[in-house]
Amino acid sequence: MHALVAGYRNAATAAGHTVQTIELATLDFPLLRSAEDFQRGRPPAAIHAAQRQIGLAEHLVIFYPLWLGSMPSLTKAFFEQCLRPGFAFGPASGRGLPEQKLKGRSARVVVTMGMPSFFFRWFYRAHSLKSFERNILYFCGIRPVRATIVGGVESKAARERALATMRRLGAAAS
Repeated sequence: MHALVAGYRNAATAAGHTVQTIELATLDFPLLRSAEDFQRGRPPAAIHAAQRQIGLAEHLVIFYPLWLGSMPSLTKAFFEQCLRPGFAFGPASGRGLPEQKLKGRSARVVVTMGMPSFFFRWFYRAHSLKSFERNILYFCGIRPVRATIVGGVESKAARERALATMRRLGAAAS
């Protein structure tokens, strides 16, 4: 995973793009435990800093490994903390959907896994990825969202192909 992130970041930087990285494992933030915390609580300092970075971004690239069929709990907890009302979306007007405050940004989601990617797409129908795209990113106004599924990460050949793909995507900032 770290090699893929570095490959994307290095190629994007070499192509003249400005890149900022948020490493979730280094952030200190609590889990949200109630709707009240989500709706009215103030984000901790680490999350507020991440919100500033996301607010400045034109394109987001989100990397995570598939764990038990979905994103790791730390990744989900980060998005719950970060994409709160007021930052990611605003109040609904009338009976419509909430205001999408992150419009104008695009995203790429890179998911790594041990199983072959076609199995995740066709047998499991990539439900967790589709849910993330539709129910979180699209909801906040982020589009287009493109996905890269990297399967068979235990294989050296698959890792090399994925690294080449990340370099190509990073250079194009897509």
